[in-house]
Amino acid sequence: MPDLAGLIGGAAALIEFGGSLVIASACLRGLAALAAGRGTHAAIVRARLAVADGVVSALGYKTAATLLKTMELRTWTAIGLFAAILTLRTLIKRVLAREQARLRET
Repeated sequence: MPDLAGLIGGAAALIEFGGSLVIASACLRGLAALAAGRGTHAAIVRARLAVADGVVSALGYKTAATLLKTMELRTWTAIGLFAAILTLRTLIKRVLAREQARLRET
């Protein structure tokens, strides 16, 4: 019977991989928007929005995987590292959400 830590690690890895796929598909959508608009300002804005949407979504996946890994935290160093990572991801998500709102206004 597999151990719980191995199952948690595997599930977290799959969730992180899903987040990576979301980012890759967002980048492809951005490139498609650029190609379709032939590099116009509107196409650049659409491409930036597509990539930003993907990154914000993927950060949700990555945060979920990180939270899942907290079940394995056993030292104060690991807990501090987790708190730092969670804080940085939250900050990045807020900055990207603000950028999305700014781009949607233009």
